[in-house]
Amino acid sequence: MSVTRIEVKDLVVRYGDQVAVNGVSFTVDRGEHLTLLGPSGCGKTTTLRAIAGLEQPSGGRISIDGQTMYDSTERRSVQTEQRGVSMVFQSYAIWPHMSVFDNVAYGLRVRKQSQADIKTNVERALDLVQMRHLADRGASKLSGGQQQRVALARAIAFSPTVVLFDEPLSNLDAKLRAEMRVELRELQRRLGITAVYVTHDQEEALAISDRVIVMNVGVIEQIGTPEEIYNRPRSRFVADFVGSANLIKGKWTGDDLFLAEGGVTLKVVASHKPHGKETEVAVRTAYIELEPRAGDNQVPGKVRQRLFHGDFVQYVIDSAVGPLIVRRPPINLLEEGAPVTVSFSPEHCVLLEG
Repeated sequence: MSVTRIEVKDLVVRYGDQVAVNGVSFTVDRGEHLTLLGPSGCGKTTTLRAIAGLEQPSGGRISIDGQTMYDSTERRSVQTEQRGVSMVFQSYAIWPHMSVFDNVAYGLRVRKQSQADIKTNVERALDLVQMRHLADRGASKLSGGQQQRVALARAIAFSPTVVLFDEPLSNLDAKLRAEMRVELRELQRRLGITAVYVTHDQEEALAISDRVIVMNVGVIEQIGTPEEIYNRPRSRFVADFVGSANLIKGKWTGDDLFLAEGGVTLKVVASHKPHGKETEVAVRTAYIELEPRAGDNQVPGKVRQRLFHGDFVQYVIDSAVGPLIVRRPPINLLEEGAPVTVSFSPEHCVLLEG
């Protein structure tokens, strides 16, 4: 049995003269949770809708479980309802005039399942999202979080091979969104669902994904695990969009050395060669210390500003390599104007492609 559940090859989607998705290729393994991450207008939702059959591509190929769903050269495009996928929308798309049970049963009735099978499958799906006790309640009387659970139950009721999520938690408040992330991830793992998930929330993407695809203006910037995307960004866009990073300009002098604009030589991790000598290094705000330590990359500086954020304190440091943002635990607070030694290890000083 093939490990690959979804394959997208050279996908192109156009709206008139505008290219929304420009030659995107990736695979999704069986049981994997893959997230498409990027800002508004980057092509992530268009890519998801093309997999579902809700957008007509201009070129490329899409296959699910080895079956061709779209192929521009063969002029083949399989209808949405025949692709074996289910979709959870940002708007929930539940019917307010129906009960919770009837909302979840809708897709099963369309598939002409027997009444006994419908009852069994609806109750199983509602049990999984802890909503069976509300089966007879009108959908219009549910909270936002409960409506999202109903949408999820409806998506998994007919045991699809693939579930596609289009920013499903973006309408929830921050606390409920964080709780639903955990529930969604546990459910996906327990059922072995192959999931493609779209979000612009980088914290959400890092928390729930097996792999993340960072998109920008219709193309893929980087594919990797959350740890790879965060700790080894390849481009300025990825370093800046995912997490909080300081970008230090300068020149790569070869090997693992980088000459910052302020004249300070830094030791860096050069996991890939930049396109030219002039480039940048990325240093995550959480990986910088404000006291001397043994090793490379010790830079003198002074605290310009201190901002209290509860779980962390953010400092703006004027340093020899330029202004740096540093996030530290809210203990041993430093006063504004205090002299400091900024230090960060070479493994946290990542050379970008430029």
